[in-house]
Amino acid sequence: MDDFSLKIALLHLAPTPGAVERNQSLIETALQSAADAGAEWIVTPELATTGYGFAEFIGTDWIQTQPDAWVREVSTFARKHRLAVFLSVPERRELKLFNSVIVIDRDGRIAGRHSKINTLAVGSEAWSSPAGPAEAIRLDGFGAVGILICADACSPSISEALANQGARALVSPAAWAPGEHGPGGEWEAISLTTSLPVFVCNRTGKEPVLDFTDGESVVAFGGERVISLASPTSAVFLVDWNYADRRLTGCSRIPVSSRVTSSG
Repeated sequence: MDDFSLKIALLHLAPTPGAVERNQSLIETALQSAADAGAEWIVTPELATTGYGFAEFIGTDWIQTQPDAWVREVSTFARKHRLAVFLSVPERRELKLFNSVIVIDRDGRIAGRHSKINTLAVGSEAWSSPAGPAEAIRLDGFGAVGILICADACSPSISEALANQGARALVSPAAWAPGEHGPGGEWEAISLTTSLPVFVCNRTGKEPVLDFTDGESVVAFGGERVISLASPTSAVFLVDWNYADRRLTGCSRIPVSSRVTSSG
């Protein structure tokens, strides 16, 4: 039986669509706040560097292959603080663009990546290509972890495939606004079918098309929503998951300082 606790920082941020440098600075500040609080894993929301509807403002020609210079800076940060970062970024691979999560381990190496499978063919996600199949990513000192980007949680086959590959946790960066098309029990359902804890890092803030202000970051397990966390402004939520008892043993909110720090 596992006898350790995992301290995870969910960066519940309000990125501005198209303001890449401003969003990167916000992420850097939140990363530092989380590291100072002792986080072992840090998770960003979906498209944290760009905002959800960024393509309308700045297009997509600027998107680079990963890791770019800024992602390498975050890798340096991860190595310095000996923690893992689940970093949500758009990326270019050959002739296609993907909505991805780059997983950086505590040695600053890219342990793997997951690109969104359940993309939308129209609207704010039309720029991105669907990926697949999902592959669990191994992190030194933990084992395999599965990634689900937002609507990937709607397909039980994706989470079940990750569980069958030996994933010990599911991490879901999301930009999922509440309302008519908001979350409707998907995270709870996959936590039941996989018997895994699901750590959801959602976002806050308003964009022209969607209002994420009441969006919830969530920990789900055993078919239940263990905790829901929301904030009208950017915040860091620190959660402690005890693997021996298979339960949440702590949760706190960390203010995001207005001071912009360097990832290096």
